[in-house]
Amino acid sequence: MKKVERINIIMRYINNRAHFTISEIMQEFLISRSTAIRDIREIESMGMPLVAEVGRDGGYFVMKNSVLPTVRFTDNEIKALFIAFMATRNQQLPYLKSRHSLAEKLLGLISENQQDDLVLLNQILLFEGTNPHNPDLLDLSDLPHPMLEQLIQIIIMESYFIVSVEIANEIKTYPIYLLHLYREKSSWQIEGFDLEEEKRRVIPVDNLTDVTPYTGKKRITKKKILEQLSKQEKVFNLILELGPNAIAQFKKYHPLNMSIAYTNPYQSTGIIKTFIHVHHSDELADITNWLLFLGEDITIREMPKEIMEGLRERLVLLGNT
Repeated sequence: MKKVERINIIMRYINNRAHFTISEIMQEFLISRSTAIRDIREIESMGMPLVAEVGRDGGYFVMKNSVLPTVRFTDNEIKALFIAFMATRNQQLPYLKSRHSLAEKLLGLISENQQDDLVLLNQILLFEGTNPHNPDLLDLSDLPHPMLEQLIQIIIMESYFIVSVEIANEIKTYPIYLLHLYREKSSWQIEGFDLEEEKRRVIPVDNLTDVTPYTGKKRITKKKILEQLSKQEKVFNLILELGPNAIAQFKKYHPLNMSIAYTNPYQSTGIIKTFIHVHHSDELADITNWLLFLGEDITIREMPKEIMEGLRERLVLLGNT
């Protein structure tokens, strides 16, 4: 454990105790007596009001009404936090104002040398969606859907809720049990169980007009919901065996509902089994593009003819270009 991490933990350890001794610190953190004494002195110099008790059984106690000193971050921890803030720009994430205030507080906690490092990182690192001519620019596309934060506030308290959705200029409402809230292809999606129709439903957050708590009496337990969904799952119509190169591509990107089962202990080969809605043109096109993205290191065990035809057409087009 690094010194900065150890001192942060020791401060919390002693702040939660009325009394402690050097021996207790040595045993708890597996450090020598001299190291324990140096750490205690450094904690005192940071402003924690410790009072020493003399005598054979003496030790230390923290003065009442004391405030725990500010947590200190290592250089790498600061860079990790700052890069995380940078990577979330232009991602339509909730709580953007809080993200900016956190970044300001972080800058206020660190030294000028550390601030200089972050300024340099901000100049040289560019993430997808960032304007290279003005990395600090917060485009309107960066703002999340206005319903997203309201939705999150409700689902933190309750997994059952009612959504109002605009479909073809008509407002429809669905009682939903939340399975997942996820972001895919620059769009937030609700994956839930429709409590009335008792089926899986995916709803784009962009289509929401309102979200309210669920007050109905029909509350199916999560266990029963998952049991019903497992019974409703379609028979697999796409089965692929993947080699190491295809697995590497799979790890870079794969659709949310795709999962891989490794077929050897080294995770260098695997198999994908899933169901594709061949009558959904958007899904069919996406799967075709994704299969081309996986590359040649795949073996097709089963595939709908619609996907096979789409792959042939794409390969012919690529061969003619």
